This record gives sequence, structure tokens and C-alpha cells, in this order.
Amino acid sequence: MVNIFSKWRLLELDKKNAAMNMAIDEAILINCSEGKSPNTIRLYEWLPSAVSIGYFQNPRAEVDLEKCKEEGVDVVRRITGGGAVFHDSMGEVTYSLIASEEERIIPKDILRSYQMICGCIIEGLLSLGVEASFQPVNDIVVAGKKISGNAQTRRLGMVLQHGTILVDADLDKMFQLLKVSDEKIRDKMISSAEKRVTTLNKELSKKPSHEKVAEALEKGFKKTIGIKLAKGKITDEELRLAEELSKEKYANEDWTFRR
Repeated sequence: MVNIFSKWRLLELDKKNAAMNMAIDEAILINCSEGKSPNTIRLYEWLPSAVSIGYFQNPRAEVDLEKCKEEGVDVVRRITGGGAVFHDSMGEVTYSLIASEEERIIPKDILRSYQMICGCIIEGLLSLGVEASFQPVNDIVVAGKKISGNAQTRRLGMVLQHGTILVDADLDKMFQLLKVSDEKIRDKMISSAEKRVTTLNKELSKKPSHEKVAEALEKGFKKTIGIKLAKGKITDEELRLAEELSKEKYANEDWTFRR
């Protein structure tokens, strides 16, 4: 069904646990596909911190599950592809874009759609004073260092892309939670990551608030896509479906450990 809404909805920055964050994204996708909700930009944080794994990954191979349990870190499987990602509750803002594939502003070509949507993030970062660029297939970099990773899926005639913006990074903790074969390799990986990854804190020499980052992203989406972006709230139907998806799917070990 074609989405009947001309305006896009902005869901302002909020905090949810990992299962609920992924459930809300899917619930919006489903409702949008049925014409019940508008195309949506959603901004969110993770509370508690979490590791998300790509749709095709094996969590036992990618994540130190005991360490995550010890640290109180959620583990969740995404419906999008890509690798394992540590979502630090103190160091990341995440966005999702959910829109009909029939929207002419979303290219049908996957690479071009990544470039266009990531262009919104790049514009937002520029408003903060950070010059970034798109690095195919799905990264955003500053002077060659990654500051944002993004993942996409297409289903039910909809595009869902979500991605991270690194405000700050605890690389030591990240490599404690992700599986590394031994301590010597772990130290080398941390050293390598420090050369390949950057954050807003590093680039600006100060840590901006997550609220300020969210405001910048809103500006980026408005300017780049040229959409009317109206602040809204999650609907009762979306919330009901999200709670169901969280319980039955994303917080369920059958989904998390399906591979």
C-alpha cells in the first residue's frame, strides 16, 4: 500500500533498551507499509549499552556473551546486515529512516541510497563544525577515520536504514565485549581502531550533548532531503506492536541465537 502521508514525522531523541529499539524500528516499518504511519526519522539512544549483531551473524562467534552479562550489556540481533556494533549509552546517537520505496527521493540503487541518506548525516555533522564524507559501501568518515556506520534492509515495500554517530568511544570496553582470540591481538586491534575510528569528542575537542547532535541530524535531514519534517510521537498501535515484537522476537533467545 502506498503511504498516504506527505509530511515526514520526526521522533525526537529517546532512550530504550536494545530489544525495544529494534522493535520500534520494525513496528514503524510495518505500519508505514500499511499506510497507517508517515515516513519517519527516528533519533534514539541505548539504555543500557548494547551490542547489536547483523542479521546473518552468529552471536556466539562475535560476542563475549559472559562479559556482556557481567557488564549488564544487552545483546540483540538486527534485521539489517553488517557486523557486530557496540552501542555505548554514553557515547552514541543512533538514527533510523523508514520510508516507502516509492518515494522518489530514495534511490532504488542500494549504493546510491546509502550515499543519499548518509549525506543527511554528513550535512548534520557539518552544522556541528565537522567535515565528513561518504565512504562506500556504508560508512561516513572524517579524514579517513570512521565516525558513523550504517545498515539497511528493504522489505514490505519499505526502506529501513539505521546508523550510529560516535559522540565518544570506549574502545577498550568495546574489545572486551566483542570476541577477540587472545590478549595480544586485542591490544593490536585497539591500537589499530584508534587510528581508524574517530568521534565528535576528538574532532571538536569537546563532547557535545546528545541533544545537540540530535538537533544537528534533524537539520541535516531537512536540508538534504528537502522534506517537511514534523515532530510527532509513536502511535498507540506502533507501541503495541513494538512491545509485542520486543517480547516475542528481539528479547527472545530463539531470535538472538538463530544462527
